[in-house]
This record gives sequence, C-alpha cells and structure tokens, in this order.
Amino acid sequence: MSEPHVTLDPDDLNPVERRLREPLEEQLSSALREATHRVREGYAGEPVEEVCARLLEETRVGLHPDIAAGFRPDHAQLRRLAEAVVRGDVT
Repeated sequence: MSEPHVTLDPDDLNPVERRLREPLEEQLSSALREATHRVREGYAGEPVEEVCARLLEETRVGLHPDIAAGFRPDHAQLRRLAEAVVRGDVT
C-alpha cells in the first residue's frame, strides 16, 4: 500500500479553504502518515474498527485544534487504511 494521502474535494470547500487547499492537504496527509506509523507500531491485534478510531484520533492529535475539529475523513477510506494496518500492509 502506498503512503496515506488526503485529497480534499474542492466542491466541498469554502472559498478560503479552496485557496488553502494544497497546504491543507499536505498538513492532513502528514498528520495521517504520522498517525499511521504510531498506530502500526502500537498495533497489538485490535479489531479494524478500533484501529480506524485510533487512526482518526491520532491524526487529529497531529493537527492544529481548529483543523482537527473540521477533519471529517471518508470513513470507508479510513477503514481501508485500518485494514491495511491490521494486515501489516503499511510500512
């Protein structure tokens, strides 16, 4: 699996968010990659849904509080990442 990356849909963004889209995507992607690393390192057989919740929590920890409060990732995509963690497919 390639490194996690967040892509924001411009149709879902307000004008300010659209202007800041690239830096926001980079910050969110970086926080998600770091969260994936921490969760993977601490993985001890938890079920996928628990890993999914930990990924979201750990990602938010790595973000500015205002950005974290608005971070609403696609659950299906976050679940696929959690499944990859469980399978050991992320490095």
